[in-house]
Amino acid sequence: MIVRTWRGRAALGKASAYAEHFRHKVLPELKSIAGFQGATLLREDRAADSEFLVLTRWANLEAVRAFAGQALQHAVMEPEAVAALLNFDPTVQHYELVLEYQRPL
Repeated sequence: MIVRTWRGRAALGKASAYAEHFRHKVLPELKSIAGFQGATLLREDRAADSEFLVLTRWANLEAVRAFAGQALQHAVMEPEAVAALLNFDPTVQHYELVLEYQRPL
């Protein structure tokens, strides 16, 4: 499994706008891609802004290419996301998932 990571920063008053954009626009698109395994949206509110860390999980790099195209390292940014953010990383990182543990419920 491949984990794709990306960070963006929003003004405190616009952080909810980015979270809603991710929930209602990005996630439905991701769900439609074969090989998409899941997503995690993390948020840290700081003194001057809110930082988001997005983790998406993919079956393999071919599945990532179906989303990102051939330029795998470039962030995929829609105008609504750009409008909600102060700044963002223009590139992403890809990691091979080696181990994941979740305590049983």
